[in-house]
Amino acid sequence: MLQPSGNNDLSTGDPREYPRRPFVGVGVVVFRDDTVLLIRRGNPPRAGEWSLPGGAQHVGETVRQTALREVMEETGVRVGHLEFLAVIDAILRDEQGRARYHYTLVDFWAEWESGEPAAADDAQLAEWIPISRVNDLGLWSKTVEVIQKAQRIRRI
Repeated sequence: MLQPSGNNDLSTGDPREYPRRPFVGVGVVVFRDDTVLLIRRGNPPRAGEWSLPGGAQHVGETVRQTALREVMEETGVRVGHLEFLAVIDAILRDEQGRARYHYTLVDFWAEWESGEPAAADDAQLAEWIPISRVNDLGLWSKTVEVIQKAQRIRRI
């Protein structure tokens, strides 16, 4: 059983909450024609919000392996060759300014290869969303930025 890794007086039983060190998270911007694959998150942080498919890196796993595994686990979709996109610091603070969640996010982009999205693992929904609607979904600003960056690179 995992022991809480956070500060003893703040520990909630969730090893990712109030951590002693950042967790590595990996996300993938997946394109299919003029759409992007998004999931509605089932767990904190940002539960209920639309996001990129992705998740925490496992010990002994490369970030590329994590990316492929997480897209498949959360959506049932296979992607082609992964291209590095960005590294983002995601630090969510509580009311006292303490780091409640701290992730170092490594983002990639890829083209859809096969499969139709079906939400699984900790995703509530998985859908192809028209790229033109991305700004209307209330996404985290960094998610919008990486989608836009991937679009620009994809066009080149």
